[in-house]
Amino acid sequence: MLIPNGSVFTPALLTLTGIPGLESVQRWIGIPFGVMYFMAVIGNSLILGIIKYEHSLHKPMYIFLAMLGATDIALSTCILPKMLGIFWFHLPEISFVACLLQMWLIHSLQATESGILLAMALDRYVAICHPLRHTTFFSQQLLTHIAVGVILRGAILVAPCLVLIKFRLKLYRTTVISHTYCEHMAIVKLATEDVRINKIYGLFVAFSILGFDIIFITLSYIQIFITVFQLPQKEARFKAFNTCIAHICVFLQFYLLAFFSFFTHRFGAHIPPYIHILLSNLYLLVPPSSTPIYGVKTKQILDHVLKLFLKI
Repeated sequence: MLIPNGSVFTPALLTLTGIPGLESVQRWIGIPFGVMYFMAVIGNSLILGIIKYEHSLHKPMYIFLAMLGATDIALSTCILPKMLGIFWFHLPEISFVACLLQMWLIHSLQATESGILLAMALDRYVAICHPLRHTTFFSQQLLTHIAVGVILRGAILVAPCLVLIKFRLKLYRTTVISHTYCEHMAIVKLATEDVRINKIYGLFVAFSILGFDIIFITLSYIQIFITVFQLPQKEARFKAFNTCIAHICVFLQFYLLAFFSFFTHRFGAHIPPYIHILLSNLYLLVPPSSTPIYGVKTKQILDHVLKLFLKI
């Protein structure tokens, strides 16, 4: 096989540059990112511990919150240690196989998180619109099926992205990835070969997961708001709105940043790379660090958190 000048045949190592244009201040950028990672791990671990040991919290709403917290810990841990290694210790190299594994884990966990948010919306829909069916609908068996389903959906749909890169793309114009982590399109853009199939499949996965989820979340909340407006008691309406607004804030911060990151990678050639990469990092770090805040807004969890700290 003839290899074009300057091209690399299936590189063993890749180099992550960090944030292009901000290399001189990356060590300082790493500080707030490190704080967010610390908040995500400690806060979500606390929420997980409380939900696990308090049997009164073994309800669908809190089980989905625990699943979201566990996913947030895994997602941020896939990214932050390596990112801080680049920022603080000048360790930019990553093996090609490890890069593909990181890519698969990140996108699989993103899909899992989206599925959990959809399950949370379904839980609120049944609790508010069909309260008498809520307990029987969300059986232990259904919760198990939802958990397994959202995990397998992401893992299976993202896996072909890894296979298409590994076995279709052999020649790379460079081994330098202008990013802080191994993202699908960032790797694909390094190849000198035809990458249309990779791009098309990436679009299919994004729209089949995020598109499907956000449509059904939106439909659920439209029906929820119709039902809430029809409630006769003002106090009941306020309580339902308070719960819904907290959920909607979680959904918006996840999906708005997700779609911005997705579209700028494919169609945002005019956007400075450092803006795109910073927002991509925030998309993966802000939701995990804010999940504990959403958790303690729930009175039952807040009571247990205060009880725990008062004992200390």
